[in-house]
Amino acid sequence: MQISSPKRLSPQALSRSLSLLDYGRRAVQLVWTTDRPLTIGLAILTLLVGLLPGAIAYVGKLIVDGVVQATQSGLAGDRWQVLEYLGVEAVAVALLSGGQQGIALCQSLLRVLLGQTVNELILGKALTLDMAHFEDSEFYDKMSRARREASTRPLGLVVRTFSLLKDTLSIIAYGSLLLRFSGWAVLLLMVAAVPAFVSETQFSQAAFRLFRRRTPEAREQDYLEFLIANEANAMEVKLYQLGQMLLNRYRAIFNRLYTEDRDLTIRRSVWSYLLSLISTTTFYSTYVWIVLAAIAGRISLGDLTLYLVVFRQGQSTFASILTSVGGMYEDSLYLSNLYEFLEEEVPEPLGYAKYGTQPEDGIRFEQVSFTYPGNTTPALKDVSFHLQPGDKLAIVGKNGSGKTTLIKLLTRLYMPDTGRILLDGRDLQEWDMEVVQKRIGVIFQNFVRYQFKVGENVGVGDVEHLDDQLRWDDATEKGTARAFIKELPNQYQTQLGRWFKDGRELSGGQWQKIALSRAFMRTGADILVLDEPTSAVDAEAEVEIFNQLRAVTQHQMAILISHRFSTVRMADQIMVLVNGEIQEQGTHEALMQLKGQYARLFALQAAGYR
Repeated sequence: MQISSPKRLSPQALSRSLSLLDYGRRAVQLVWTTDRPLTIGLAILTLLVGLLPGAIAYVGKLIVDGVVQATQSGLAGDRWQVLEYLGVEAVAVALLSGGQQGIALCQSLLRVLLGQTVNELILGKALTLDMAHFEDSEFYDKMSRARREASTRPLGLVVRTFSLLKDTLSIIAYGSLLLRFSGWAVLLLMVAAVPAFVSETQFSQAAFRLFRRRTPEAREQDYLEFLIANEANAMEVKLYQLGQMLLNRYRAIFNRLYTEDRDLTIRRSVWSYLLSLISTTTFYSTYVWIVLAAIAGRISLGDLTLYLVVFRQGQSTFASILTSVGGMYEDSLYLSNLYEFLEEEVPEPLGYAKYGTQPEDGIRFEQVSFTYPGNTTPALKDVSFHLQPGDKLAIVGKNGSGKTTLIKLLTRLYMPDTGRILLDGRDLQEWDMEVVQKRIGVIFQNFVRYQFKVGENVGVGDVEHLDDQLRWDDATEKGTARAFIKELPNQYQTQLGRWFKDGRELSGGQWQKIALSRAFMRTGADILVLDEPTSAVDAEAEVEIFNQLRAVTQHQMAILISHRFSTVRMADQIMVLVNGEIQEQGTHEALMQLKGQYARLFALQAAGYR
């Protein structure tokens, strides 16, 4: 196998590494805010462990020289002196061992706490982002990179920083002892470790570039694992016999990634071994030098022991310093992923209004157009309508006609590119986001089936009253779910879904009634948005639901999206969307007389029931 040599550090790479030292400061701040007592303990123990090795080496010299002196003199006092030195060394070694165990303990506890802190930061940041981020594949790559390594890298950077401090103290102690022999020996000690450091830094850069480049493939592997192992997909995967195909794709991605990892690891290991020979050669050259000096009588036997131990440990410690610096550089590269995500720009809130200028004006769309980021075709174009308090609007159209996009704009998940949306006479952009969202009760076509208890599944419609059973009763009555909930083993306390113990699965129609009840949890909401609210129920249940809806929403504005024209006809207004534009608008009777798109679709659907 051909082994390519690592490239020399360029000025640009050096500049980047220096700029990334800022992440060391950030990592220390992050660990400090996670747990201050543990951080202080880690720092103190690091200092202790850094100072003790030099002291132990010097006491070892005193022991050897003491033994020689006691042998020559035969005096009891010299023998007791040696035993005292042994006692001091034993205490120092015990303190060193205890300090190392303490460092391991602090690191272990901090690792758990810091992982939680970083995950909370990432999840908290995700809550501040808008819908455009969650519909962008590059954003998912960025979040995936942040989550993969960022829970361990901050602690790694801090540990390496403390380790650098510890080793620096040790090398100062070793160097001061070795200077008594020769300054050239100190220089050899340092220079011998530099080639391995440069090589390791280059390989760290290569590993990081590889990590960033293949993030999409790693996410694809996670998705395939989700398809194979998640109960939501199990039925279709089994019926269509997709399992082996998905597993083969999963394996192919792994093999591709493993090949890249293997090649990099082999190159890294070979160069690490070759460059370590430089350190070994340097040590034994110095070994010969020190031994010859002892034979010539220029140093004592204790000095011989001291210098050999100091040079060997000093060489190892200096290599550890350079490894820590290289590791800090690598940790900083990965930590940059975390802060790249945390510093993702979030639009500032545009409005703070809590009241409109015309409370009885309702909702107005005025020439509203919108195009999704990255698309060229508008999802909505010049849409205008007016919905007064108590009015019911039905929106019909083919898939992709812009119906759900209109709802996203109304609920402030997106802002229109042109035109205005008015609520109670005030531009929607001027409203406080939370005030607007509290005024809207929504059931989306792809509603979430929370693996919670029944009551919590309903209660999430208004988290401020999550555990309010009186509201559960009222909401489930309006959403026509109360009857089947009474038949469940523990009623509102019944666990739903199969993910957790004693979970019970509901039918599609029952889940839809739960989601509809969720929309009614917001008793202060005067806008109700129903996106295909009866797609999973039978015709009889559908009639029951819509009769109930008209009865309980007399004073609320309601927007209904449905493909079933038997329910659409109950609305005060009907709007037909085609390719994002309003093609027809009016009452059921008016649109039937018009004999246009709505009348044609109504006739086609009615013919299916004859």
